[in-house]
Amino acid sequence: MTDADEDRADALFHALADRTRRDIMRRVLAGEHSVSALAAKYDMSFAAVQKHVAVLERAGLLTKRRNGREQLASGDVAAVRSVRSMLTELEQLWRGRIARIDELLALDPTTRPDQED
Repeated sequence: MTDADEDRADALFHALADRTRRDIMRRVLAGEHSVSALAAKYDMSFAAVQKHVAVLERAGLLTKRRNGREQLASGDVAAVRSVRSMLTELEQLWRGRIARIDELLALDPTTRPDQED
């Protein structure tokens, strides 16, 4: 991964590390919502929800557009797919490492858990 890819991954995973932001993403992926309608769903100030939306927008997970006085937010499915792709890549890396450990353990009969002392 390049440094730019790593920075993108950091931004994506930071944005998704918060429960409220993940919930906002679920809502905006299901359909466009105004920021004020989103704010009404949470027990926090409008400004706090705006900050959560801004983090998601900076990470590229959602986009906003203005409709009169309202700001409408919608999820970016392609960005979510890129997160999935990153997670799949990490899963494959770790599965490979675990498989290698299993191979090494199989070569050494003293490390087998089914051996009795």
